[in-house]
Amino acid sequence: MPELSDCQKGIAKLLAQSPKTAEEIAAELKLSYLKTMEELKEMLKTELIVKEGFPTKYSLAQQIVQKVKERRKIEEKDLFKIRLNCMIEIKAIEAELLKKSINEIEEALKTDQAFTIYDIRKAEPMLDGEYYSSFLEVNLSIRDFKAITHLMFYYAPAAIEVLKPDKIELTQDDLQDALVDMSELIHAYADQITKLMNRKEMEDFTRKLYGK
Repeated sequence: MPELSDCQKGIAKLLAQSPKTAEEIAAELKLSYLKTMEELKEMLKTELIVKEGFPTKYSLAQQIVQKVKERRKIEEKDLFKIRLNCMIEIKAIEAELLKKSINEIEEALKTDQAFTIYDIRKAEPMLDGEYYSSFLEVNLSIRDFKAITHLMFYYAPAAIEVLKPDKIELTQDDLQDALVDMSELIHAYADQITKLMNRKEMEDFTRKLYGK
């Protein structure tokens, strides 16, 4: 599913309830008619919605309706409270190697007991300079704060969005475990960086890192 603007997300939520005219959408979302039509045209281009009848009503495309139903079914059984959307970038020197890496990451995410996967979208590999690049867009829920640490350090998402909840309460054990993991990983990275850099390179890196 393509990236949606805030307006398009609002439109999609409305159309998930029932088909609506552009006027009804504009009124419910408090948008101008011109802005509403601009967003609807973009959603038609990407086949997220369809239009029919007179007066013209817009509704979600059937494949989108099916995806929403699948997500709701997963959500009914999902015990995890933290929901995220993240983008994981992957690069490789060969297209086939890149595809292999993407599939391995996808499988690792799906089999990780700390995550519940709602949706994974894979972008087609593209040549970017000397490397082939792609990304996975992942919609998932996460068991606890320690699992977030695991996601950030092992999968290194380039972008991440918190979908819910608005507030979160951590247990002392969860916070302690996450901090221990972060400390161990940071020290492991620091040791590796120190081995690869000479003193001047290390000083330059530290200066850039801390903005000094």
